Amino acid sequence: MFTEETRRQIRRIEIATAKLVDEMFAGKYESLFKGRGIEFAEVREYQPGDDIRSIDWNLTARFGRPFVKKNDEDRELTVMLAVDVSASLAFGSGARSKREMASEIAAILAFSALRNNDKVGLLLFTDRVEKYIPPRKGRRHALRLIREILDPEPQGTGTDLRAALDYLNRVQKRRAVVFLLSDFLGDRGLPADPMAPEPDPRLVAALRLTQQRHDLSAFRLTDPREEAMPRMGRVRLRDLETGRMLVLDTSSAEFQRRFGEGAAHRRQIARRLLDSAGADYAEFSASEPVVPTLVRFFVTKQARRRRARRAA
Repeated sequence: MFTEETRRQIRRIEIATAKLVDEMFAGKYESLFKGRGIEFAEVREYQPGDDIRSIDWNLTARFGRPFVKKNDEDRELTVMLAVDVSASLAFGSGARSKREMASEIAAILAFSALRNNDKVGLLLFTDRVEKYIPPRKGRRHALRLIREILDPEPQGTGTDLRAALDYLNRVQKRRAVVFLLSDFLGDRGLPADPMAPEPDPRLVAALRLTQQRHDLSAFRLTDPREEAMPRMGRVRLRDLETGRMLVLDTSSAEFQRRFGEGAAHRRQIARRLLDSAGADYAEFSASEPVVPTLVRFFVTKQARRRRARRAA
């Protein structure tokens, strides 16, 4: 059962998100995904009313009259939200947790898809797959997805990105736009120590396969206290995913150095991992509004696609 506080959170997110989508974000989503198509179907002669962006210029030049590429997905897309709900997502040093931030990002993406008549599905995961909700349309469906992210009641506490991606690739047969939301902490395939080896090759392979089958974008969710720890003397901390208790001297120069190196390592390893898979990537901080980062990400993604098309 969802608590009254969860219901209020959902309502606040819905109101804020609907306004943002209408005012500034939906156009970014539509221009990036809609009308471009995903699965190639055929080439035919240009007809009045066809989108000039679909013209095949090579064939047009060869035959001296315009031809267009048609795609199966011109009318409808499938968006899949793969959201990490492991214990570390409950952490928040400010006004909101990383899980609440994930729900805001997911709401913007879901309502943008809804506005464009697309289907949206959800995969929640920890160190196991917690829940899969097949893609559907409609406001009630979108609100259900937000509720599930905010109040997931997971069985696991750790993180296993590879298991989540393997499951997604099994159940989602048709090409989709996939958004992976995670803090990339505590994952079995990611080395936590800066001196440790590279990520598990099986995780790299799972990401590459997902990118090949779908259009994968990965969002790393962070909190300021995970990037820089203030000097507070000796403190007791508990790892949310393992339950391990630690006593740390945060005023120690050695601690500050190692903490900073660890934060930089996590950022670098996540970026290298996703770059190697060809996935688009962005970082979100719980101390900052999500919309500017999301808009910058979509603008950059669209520019990258334009460059790739010109190069082809």
